[in-house]
Amino acid sequence: MIPTRIDLHTHTLFSDGELLLSELLRRAHVKGYIAIGISDHGDASNLEEIFERLYKFLRTQDASFPLTVIPSVELTHIPPTHIAALARRAKELGAGLVVVHGETIVEPVALGTNRAAVESTDVDILGHPGLLTLEEAQLAAQNHVHLEITSRAGHSLTNGHVAQLARASGAKLVVDTDAHASTDLTDHEFACRVARGAGLDEAEVKAATETNPRALVERARERITRFCSNMSS
Repeated sequence: MIPTRIDLHTHTLFSDGELLLSELLRRAHVKGYIAIGISDHGDASNLEEIFERLYKFLRTQDASFPLTVIPSVELTHIPPTHIAALARRAKELGAGLVVVHGETIVEPVALGTNRAAVESTDVDILGHPGLLTLEEAQLAAQNHVHLEITSRAGHSLTNGHVAQLARASGAKLVVDTDAHASTDLTDHEFACRVARGAGLDEAEVKAATETNPRALVERARERITRFCSNMSS
């Protein structure tokens, strides 16, 4: 199997995931991953801790795994008025990518979260955005915030709606797992099936599973390189 999978939304024991980071990376490699975003749940109480731990790992063990590891965060159940500031702070701490926990229909996410996320130029992905509006999708396109198609149970119930609004607005899509356990990880072919199930045509499937994730990985690499350079100077 040629590794091709890119998944930019996963969780470890740093928050409510089941796996140690090393085990997550090993299992992801076996699934055919070439890049993975470690985006544990964060708010003002733990951002510094998250990135201190992730960069400690990158300094000591990153070379042990043949895939790109992106230190990230999922800002979760943040009051909408605080999202922009915390996204900016995460970037200052070295976040390659910032995900915001969107207004999924299966959790009591505060109304206005989607809007605050897509208005922020420091947010990269709006995770499982539920019944977002066309205006919010248009803002996502304008501010280069990617909308997530997810394979996670419950959150995936609105994938078709998200796909339709992305098509109408020009917003870019990515297919992620929101993995909390080893069984949540998906290979590339399954990610493509999830995208097709959301109603995407083959060109859109390729964009959501390959082109757009690869561009986000490159964006993240550039940020991480700058961050590490500034830290060493």
